Amino acid sequence: MKILFDQGTPAPLRHALVGHVVETAFERGWQLLQNGELLSVAEVAGFELFVTTDQNLRHQQNLAGRRMAVLALSTTDWRRIQRHAQLVSDAVENIEPGGYADLIIPSP
Repeated sequence: MKILFDQGTPAPLRHALVGHVVETAFERGWQLLQNGELLSVAEVAGFELFVTTDQNLRHQQNLAGRRMAVLALSTTDWRRIQRHAQLVSDAVENIEPGGYADLIIPSP
């Protein structure tokens, strides 16, 4: 799966997503794009999943009709995410095309 990480998503998380191609918005030069434009550009570029820490994304954007799925993590804290990387990996494996999922990363 081709995955795009939003600005707040810790880049080291890519190592937990074995078998997937992961890029960041920054690496693509898309760091200044607003969410709606970023989603559209990413979808045209063939990304299948957008991983973000923006909990308000689904309320700010119309996600209906998108082919790209969205996974929203509940925190930007790399230490917490790292401890629960398997939860993220499982969510990535189970998300449906065009789907949306909130993933609560447990507190320590």
